[in-house]
Amino acid sequence: MAMIDATLPQVRVETLKEVLAHWASGVAVVTARQMTPVGMEMTGMTVSSFTSVSLTPPRILFCADHKAKTHEAIGKSSSFAVNLLGAEQVKWGMRFAGQQPALTDRFEGIAHFSAETGAPILMDALGWLDCRLYQAIECGGHTIFIGDVVACGVNEHSGNGEPLLYYRRAWRQLGAVR
Repeated sequence: MAMIDATLPQVRVETLKEVLAHWASGVAVVTARQMTPVGMEMTGMTVSSFTSVSLTPPRILFCADHKAKTHEAIGKSSSFAVNLLGAEQVKWGMRFAGQQPALTDRFEGIAHFSAETGAPILMDALGWLDCRLYQAIECGGHTIFIGDVVACGVNEHSGNGEPLLYYRRAWRQLGAVR
């Protein structure tokens, strides 16, 4: 597919952010593991830019800022896991979003395991997808990471089973539709 190289009209960043804040999305934590000079290191980041790409083959995608530590780890390890957060896991979302700067180990006190790729999977997440990197597409200050799902699961015992949502710059949960 050809890229259209046209001059785009200027859109104010503040206006764009306000419009996008009106789009509700689920919240996930993307995790990865990489070898560093001091040994194996786990890293993770909160994302709301996650979606399914295809069922056959099973593929998903998410976007990551180039400056994120997890971005680098995925590039080096060519694998990652996506952990879908439940409504009761807002503190995990905040933790992996860097909103608790005093916390040096984001995994502290959170049980985790690994499946096929070795990426950390948060034990009590609503669901998880273990992925091998299929493609990385540079786009502005971010990378679109597309992953082949090699293993996945649902945690039937995770809280009330309701998803954590992000809407209008606040953490939310589902409410009844009338």
